[in-house]
Amino acid sequence: MIEFAALSPAVQAALLVVAVLVEAIVLYAGYGIVERAVAPPLIETIENA
Repeated sequence: MIEFAALSPAVQAALLVVAVLVEAIVLYAGYGIVERAVAPPLIETIENA
């Protein structure tokens, strides 16, 4: 296993930025999928209430 403390601070910072970017992309895509699945029935329910 790679020990991150052995890496230079610049590399650690770059890895952190990449990790946050990947997390943001995954969350953005995930919320988009959830919205497409949940929003239409929810809006229809609200309109028919």
